[in-house]
Amino acid sequence: MEKIRVGIIGAAGYTGGELIRILLHHPLVEICFAMSSSQTGKAISEVHTDLAGDCNLSFTDQLSPNIDVLFLCSGHGQSKAFLEQNHIPKGVRIIDLSQDFRLGESLKSRKFVYGLPEAHRSSIKVADNIANPGCFATAIQLALLPLASGGFLAGRDVHISGITGSTGAGVGLSSTSHFSWRANNLSTYKTFNHQHLAEIKQTLSRLSPQEEPEANLFFVPYRGPFTRGIWITAYLRSTKSIEFHLEQYQAYFQNHPFTHLYQGELNLKQVVNTNKALVKLEKHGDQLLVYSIIDNLVKGASGQAIQNMNLAFGLDETTGLHLKSTVF
Repeated sequence: MEKIRVGIIGAAGYTGGELIRILLHHPLVEICFAMSSSQTGKAISEVHTDLAGDCNLSFTDQLSPNIDVLFLCSGHGQSKAFLEQNHIPKGVRIIDLSQDFRLGESLKSRKFVYGLPEAHRSSIKVADNIANPGCFATAIQLALLPLASGGFLAGRDVHISGITGSTGAGVGLSSTSHFSWRANNLSTYKTFNHQHLAEIKQTLSRLSPQEEPEANLFFVPYRGPFTRGIWITAYLRSTKSIEFHLEQYQAYFQNHPFTHLYQGELNLKQVVNTNKALVKLEKHGDQLLVYSIIDNLVKGASGQAIQNMNLAFGLDETTGLHLKSTVF
């Protein structure tokens, strides 16, 4: 098979750097260009210093049409603007890592499929344009998908808390992403009103039986004093046994190679630097407790984008994504 020719827009940020890091070792990919308006002309390894010795490419400001897939890693709102201002040949697939097209938006006759493989694998396989899910959205949906598909969320109150690393705020510094503020600190933000709730509700409603009332999601996001990872804790009332729900989750995820039901002691380092998601269940009285952990930059962004690329090009979805965590 000929190699898939890849272009990356917004390649100087965290998600762009992760894409390059993983794609350099993908056996069926050739990185043709990595665009950055702020770092044009610089060696990629000068900006993404973890790639020293691995990458000889430099950032460019030139868009080449001779590619098979284009990854958009710019900030929210910038993907739509880029596509409006630039002509991308029809045969080039687009995978957007921003939130611009996650709710089914289309642009210039390009219709985007929501790229959560655990919910939409068959649609992703035939998609020309894919909207990669948000990081919190990925972790929360993986915690709740089996319940939604079985009709167990209908009309229920689902209480969710989630803590994310500082890389989730992007490479640009702000008062709440600076080390001196973030270290040894904890804070909430966008309580009950996080932007990822819309895409979560969209997926859950599509999976739930028709005419069932929607679940009520109460989500409290936290900024964590670490760099990478997301930990989700969700709970809701259920009269079913823990054994019932374990079988339910095992059956749902059995054909999804990156999401695993795990009943041991969880810790974030199990998934950092990997495309894995680990999900754990507990039952306390009539409350079902669900934990879900991912790396926000890999399964929550760049790794999942590559997983979607693999599916869209007919590859095994794990190709190039056998990544080792750093548990020590």
